[in-house]
Amino acid sequence: MDLRNIAIIAHVDHGKTTLVDELLKQSGAFRENQAVAERAMDSNDLERERGITILAKATSVEWKGTRINIVDTPGHADFGGEVERILSMVDGVVLLVDAAEGPMPQTKFVTSKALALGLRPIVVLNKVDKPDAEPDRALDEVFDLFAGLDADDDQLDFPHLYASGRSGWCDAELDGPRKNLDALFNLVVNHVPAPKQIKHQDDDFRMLATTLGSDPFVGRLLTGRVETGRVKVGQTVQAISRIGQKIEQFRVTRVQAFRGLGQQDIDEGEAGDIVSLAGMSKATVADTICALAVDEPLDAQPIDPPTITVTFGINDSPLAGRDGKKVQSRVIRDRLMKEAESNVAIKIADTPGGEAFEVSGRGELQMGVLIENMRREGFELSISRPQVIMREENGQRMEPVEEVTVDVDDEYSGAVIEKLTGARKGELAEMRQNGGKTRIVAHVPSRGLIGYHGEFLTDTRGTGVLNRVFHGWTPFKGAIPGRRAGVLISMENGEAVAYALWNLEERGKMFVEPQDKIYQGMIIGEHSRENDLEVNPLKGKKLTNVRASGTDDAVRLTPVTPMSLEQAIAYINDDELVEVTPNVVRLRKRHLDPHERKRAAKANS
Repeated sequence: MDLRNIAIIAHVDHGKTTLVDELLKQSGAFRENQAVAERAMDSNDLERERGITILAKATSVEWKGTRINIVDTPGHADFGGEVERILSMVDGVVLLVDAAEGPMPQTKFVTSKALALGLRPIVVLNKVDKPDAEPDRALDEVFDLFAGLDADDDQLDFPHLYASGRSGWCDAELDGPRKNLDALFNLVVNHVPAPKQIKHQDDDFRMLATTLGSDPFVGRLLTGRVETGRVKVGQTVQAISRIGQKIEQFRVTRVQAFRGLGQQDIDEGEAGDIVSLAGMSKATVADTICALAVDEPLDAQPIDPPTITVTFGINDSPLAGRDGKKVQSRVIRDRLMKEAESNVAIKIADTPGGEAFEVSGRGELQMGVLIENMRREGFELSISRPQVIMREENGQRMEPVEEVTVDVDDEYSGAVIEKLTGARKGELAEMRQNGGKTRIVAHVPSRGLIGYHGEFLTDTRGTGVLNRVFHGWTPFKGAIPGRRAGVLISMENGEAVAYALWNLEERGKMFVEPQDKIYQGMIIGEHSRENDLEVNPLKGKKLTNVRASGTDDAVRLTPVTPMSLEQAIAYINDDELVEVTPNVVRLRKRHLDPHERKRAAKANS
């Protein structure tokens, strides 16, 4: 059977996963009466809740005698490690661009990776039926983007289609029949080359592992494209590391190929096809699985370095162990090592003492997703404020800078520019207005963006859209002020009392409600001034036998807006931690005892 391998790449929310749903339906991958969830490729709970793709996933469809392997990739740069690996498995990419928004930061990020590998993209202008769609402008911007990324002549001569993934149609002309996706299927078959590997069917078997999964019945599964030769069930193969060291020798117990939304066992995987192998115990992502006669590993794509680091520690608060079952540092370490094995964009390092681990990654969203997954698995953790990773170049201290693209209503553009270029030390790169909206592009140090998103939504009344992507390194720009307000710290252990919280409301904004469990050193609110203040949230009303008017007024408390996990991590200062359990997110001081806090503050001053 003829074979094509393609990846669908795009910016966040430009319609990748919805388009793949339609490709599966129209190719006959589903039965007529089969119940299929919307965004069928987003199988992870967090992906469904947040409406984003976190893990790259493969599927396969048949079209007029050709099997097309399709990989759906994440759009967020935080999960860019997934995209970088996946592109080495395919021979072509379908670049999806929103006809209203045009190319966005992550469009630039994923396209630069595809062009660097020599892939020739097919451009699909999606959502052309939106009222504010401007497909011609978007197409011109795509061409300018390709030219700016040093695309060669073949890549600049890209075919393009107009589509509405949600409505299930794609046409070569904007005023085409708008019936189905046949134009896209046909273009993929005619434009994307068949895998070069097919010519090497009789060579020794070699495959580069690009994703790691697990199956409760089969164990570890490594997925990749067979580069040369064939692999059969029962065959003895070996795994070689990137530097050519032999890791292990094992017998292949399963060979699985993607068919529709599932995977099927097959007897033999051929060169050019994307398959999953089982039977290994140590081999992992970026290793080469090959025949015993092979001693040269395949080249693995270099991965962009991490930009932030967060410390994951054991939960040592007085309420530790009440919610979660997994609380020991050994169990936390094993889970983090397992994550680093399958996610090449994450690095884990032990800290002195062994009760905390430094986890380095691409951004706050990636860290938030990892912590959220761990708390759902029953872990209890204490999390530090994210720190930006610096590096030395020619004796100079360098820090990471991100390209921030903001779309806001004209009336809020002044406030956004002031925040980005003022205290956050950003530099304005571009600004253009169009129909009541302003697009601002700025280069801002990563340090200045930690915790900014919530503030940005407040400044733009929830209407602004902010996207960011790693831009490069710049000399250190000096101190960036953090949170201005101090915090209210509990001086007692127990349960919060409504009367006490009511009296404390004039001191600042509360984070806790009556009957919430509280301990000494826990942060229960934000102080209205810059200094921290110790308070007693357990102080009840003194009872008296004298009755007077006004003594029994009802206590009316201001409702508390709970912080999300990402908001809490971004809110804390360096001397504070976030306590994360399966059911609760609490803020606390790193040192719970007030005397220890004073000693630590003196030592740091």
